[in-house]
Amino acid sequence: MLPTMMASSEEPNLFVDPFESTTVQWAVANLTCQLAKQNESGYACVSNNSTCISVISSSGGYVGYRCNCSAGFEGNPYIKDGCHDIDECQQTTRICEGLCHNTIGSFTCTTPKRSLILGIIIGLSCGFGILLFGLSALVLIQRWRRNTQKKLRRKYFQKNQGILLEQLILSDESASDKTRIFSLEELEKATNDFDPTRILGHGGHGTVYKGILSDQRVVAIKKSKAIKDGEISDFINEVAILSQINHRNIVRLFGCCLESEVPLLVYDFITHGSLHQILHAGSRSGFSLSWNDCLRIASEAAGALYYLHSAASISIFHRDVKSSNILLDANYTAKVSDFGASRSVPIDQTHVVTNVQGTFGYLDPEYYQTGRLNEKSDVYSFGVVLLELLLRKEPVFTAESGMTQNLCNYFLSEMRTRSNTEIVAAEVLEEATQEEIEKVASLAEMCLRLRGEERPTMKQVDITLQLLLAERMNLSRSDTGNDEQDIQPLLTRRNVVASRRQSLSIDLNDGVNAAAPHRSYSGWSLEREFLSSASLPR
Repeated sequence: MLPTMMASSEEPNLFVDPFESTTVQWAVANLTCQLAKQNESGYACVSNNSTCISVISSSGGYVGYRCNCSAGFEGNPYIKDGCHDIDECQQTTRICEGLCHNTIGSFTCTTPKRSLILGIIIGLSCGFGILLFGLSALVLIQRWRRNTQKKLRRKYFQKNQGILLEQLILSDESASDKTRIFSLEELEKATNDFDPTRILGHGGHGTVYKGILSDQRVVAIKKSKAIKDGEISDFINEVAILSQINHRNIVRLFGCCLESEVPLLVYDFITHGSLHQILHAGSRSGFSLSWNDCLRIASEAAGALYYLHSAASISIFHRDVKSSNILLDANYTAKVSDFGASRSVPIDQTHVVTNVQGTFGYLDPEYYQTGRLNEKSDVYSFGVVLLELLLRKEPVFTAESGMTQNLCNYFLSEMRTRSNTEIVAAEVLEEATQEEIEKVASLAEMCLRLRGEERPTMKQVDITLQLLLAERMNLSRSDTGNDEQDIQPLLTRRNVVASRRQSLSIDLNDGVNAAAPHRSYSGWSLEREFLSSASLPR
């Protein structure tokens, strides 16, 4: 059918296929679409929404072109605005599953609110399901880790002889009252998972952390270094022994934890640090100990070591006596600490053969050469502490010449050519009398003798320091005019000592050091002091 109106002067071409007489094809003109568009005045597709299509005969020959409305439009493409929009939503039913919205040349579909809500519900359900699955997996993983940690902690507890320690503590009523076996979880909470900011110090046997227990007690928690399997039983035995020690000058052991690879020890927290810190940082900190405090601290530390050697139920050799292991509490009372290297010895034995342990500068030469540990090894180390109090130098120090020197060798060398008052520190000279300096120097020299049998016992050292301190306090109180009643106990003790000195007629050749020369100052002898006071009650 031909269009009702032609917009151009071009006449339509009719083409009859000779092979198919029923087929009649027509075209606007025998031109291609491209050529037709170039002739604007004769181009037939004048509607805005029309398009040019090529007409080809069934035999394959080209006839020309004609016009059609574009997709989504219908009408007459040969007149202006002849192609108009088709409303697909009206013409076709169920064209959308949701709502259909007609647009120019096309249409859109929207999901109804019910479907949107359903989609939201489905999305939230899936998200919640994934979240629940993730949380469940996390809980299961955490539970698996806790179970693994419990098994590992139980393994360490058994490996570290925890059951044996429990039996030892339960068998001793006095120990069970004050000694606890802490769980690792308690100590991790107390130290904030062993936060490095809680570290109080590092030692040769481990790291010490500050901790706060659930009952608000402040403690020092020592995380020991690796302990060999063969030493676990000795460690447990020593913990059981230390748990029974109740001495005012020994750091109190609250308990231990055996659920870690290496055992943890829980001690009372001492506020003012160590004697080493105060002696060797005094000038920088603006604080220094008085001579009275030095004598008192030395006496208290000596008394604690004597208690360990002789007064405890079993002899304990500290094996690492040094100024950094003598702590000072809020009242500057001495507290001997760090028993990581200590060894217990049956009361009927005088020594034990062991691997050499200790700190250079304090280590007993005889013990270093022979490996035979005895109470005189602690005496030697304590003699070095006395030198630190007198000279205010570290056990290994740098001399003015720039050379590194050993304090013991320096002291023993200098005392042969110079008087003791020329060797000691200036702050000691300001407060101590010459007699006190000579006595302490002589005591230190005896403690540092190479042969252990020539050294005094800790009991003798303790008594000597007590007498020196009593004389010092007696003199101090007399100078301040205190009542005679206040100093009567000290005077009585000194009178007892003096009477025993006079009553004892002892040949020094049979004394503590018959083979070695000794010093006497103003008729006073340390050896005679030891022998005359050896039986004094503590």
